Amino acid sequence: MTQRILEPGEIQGGAVADAPSIRLPELNSLFSDRAARLRQIAPGHALADYLLFVAAIGDAQQSALNNMQTIPLPVPMMLEQSRAHGMPPLNAIDHARDPAWRTVLRTLLGDLEKKIEGIARDHVRRLAGEPDALYEAQADRVLSAVTAGLDFGYAPLVAAGLQVYWVHQVAALGLPALIPLDVPTVCPACGTRPVASVARSGGAAGGHRYLHCALCATEWNMVRIKCSDCESTTGIHYFGIDGGANAVKAETCDACSGYLKIFYMEKDAQVEPTADDLASTALDLLMADAGKMRSGPNLMLFAADGE
Repeated sequence: MTQRILEPGEIQGGAVADAPSIRLPELNSLFSDRAARLRQIAPGHALADYLLFVAAIGDAQQSALNNMQTIPLPVPMMLEQSRAHGMPPLNAIDHARDPAWRTVLRTLLGDLEKKIEGIARDHVRRLAGEPDALYEAQADRVLSAVTAGLDFGYAPLVAAGLQVYWVHQVAALGLPALIPLDVPTVCPACGTRPVASVARSGGAAGGHRYLHCALCATEWNMVRIKCSDCESTTGIHYFGIDGGANAVKAETCDACSGYLKIFYMEKDAQVEPTADDLASTALDLLMADAGKMRSGPNLMLFAADGE
């Protein structure tokens, strides 16, 4: 495991004012890009079968997203209240989900079943036959990170449907409805924690670090060498795996004993936060051995508390 401590002058290049503070997900390619990245990484990987399964989920998500119908957005008064109080307009915890999300999930499952086999297909078939009440109960647990009562076979599938729903809603809402929050460690669109951060390259965002929402894939700017959980700017360290990819590091914080991965696009322009996070679970194991707690979820990978 290697460590490097950066100097303050390396925190962020360029003028922050020139970079967008919030970036919306790429509606036409988000999930297909994720699937392509997973297939690129999978050959020879210890988790190849699971990475390919999540790639198939990504294909089904993109298809579902491309064919989604318009869903009612929060009324203007609610949006204004969110802005006035610095709250995310599509808060994952208390947002009144439109029943259409369940249709999205069932469509996704029907598409996915045709492309997979074995135990994974059994999980998909069983979930497709479950009642709406189970969908809602499992969705509540996924969104609130409650593992008690969560079906770990169903969880990534339910999360996949929720991701499609939230990406669609955020894109429909548009940038004018979003503002940086008073609490900069959660997504300005849905209030979910980031799966990872990305140091981008090229364009106005080049040289800047963005946190990437685990649910809706919205990105928001946060200066480098600052804890994405407690916002401490001291005791920040970077770890990687000896001989591993230079494009991924774990950013750890002495103040809160937390960590979140950061991916460097200047090292690998193809990085995709959810995909590359799944592919770097060895780094998570090293961080756990070092007593560090992960501060953000990957909704494609669930484990019981303590695992």
